[in-house]
Amino acid sequence: MGTKLIIGADRGIANSMSRHLHERGDDVLAACFGDGADLAGAGIKVEPGVDVTSDEAVSGLAKRLEQQNVQLEWLVNVAGIMHLDTIETVDYDDARKQFEINTLGPLRVVRALRGFLGEGSKVGILTSRVGSMVDNTSGGDYAYRISKAAANMVALNLHHDLKKVGVAVQALHPGMVRTHLLDVVDQEELTRYASVFARPEQSAEQLVTVLDGLTLETAGQFQHANGEILPW
Repeated sequence: MGTKLIIGADRGIANSMSRHLHERGDDVLAACFGDGADLAGAGIKVEPGVDVTSDEAVSGLAKRLEQQNVQLEWLVNVAGIMHLDTIETVDYDDARKQFEINTLGPLRVVRALRGFLGEGSKVGILTSRVGSMVDNTSGGDYAYRISKAAANMVALNLHHDLKKVGVAVQALHPGMVRTHLLDVVDQEELTRYASVFARPEQSAEQLVTVLDGLTLETAGQFQHANGEILPW
C-alpha cells in the first residue's frame, strides 16, 4: 500500500481527512502551509511549508518525497480560498490570487508529483459546485466561481492525460461544509442556515468513501461527496 498525500491539511476538510485516514491505519502524509503541529502531535507525518502557489515549495516537496522513496496511492488537492464579490465589487488582484491557489495550485502539484503516481493511483481535486456551468442559476461570486470552473477543467484534462498510465482523476465537491472558508459569509445568515452545513469530519469521511470506490472506469467526472455525479 502506498502513501496517501493530502494537500492543504492545515485545517478544515483536509485536516479531518488526514486524521480519518490515519485512524483507520492508512499511511498518510499531510502537506501543510504552516507547521502542521496538531497533526504531527496526533502521530501523522507532516510536510510543512507547502505553498501551492510556489514552484520552489512544490518542487522541494517532490525532492523530499524522492529522498524518502515515496510512492503515492492517493494525491488529494484540497488547498483553496474563497472571497465573495459581485459585478460591482470584484477585485482583479483577488481574482488572480484565487485562480493561483484554486486552479493553478492543483495543476502545479500534480505536474510536479506525477512521477510518484503509478497504475492504480488516484488523484482527487476539490473544486466546488459553484464552478458548474449548468448549476449556476444565480450569478455572483465571480472570482470564486471562475477559479472553480477552471479547476474542473484542470481535473478533466488531468483525467485524459493520466488515465493513459492507469491513474484515476476525479473533480470532487465536498458539499456545504462549515469551514474557515465561510468566514467571509455573513455570520447571521450562517447561523440561520446552520442545519444545512455538514461538519468537516462528515465531508472528509464521505470523500474518503468516494475515493475508495474510484476506478478508471468511473473517473473523469465531477462528483459530490455523497456520491452524486454533478453536471459540468
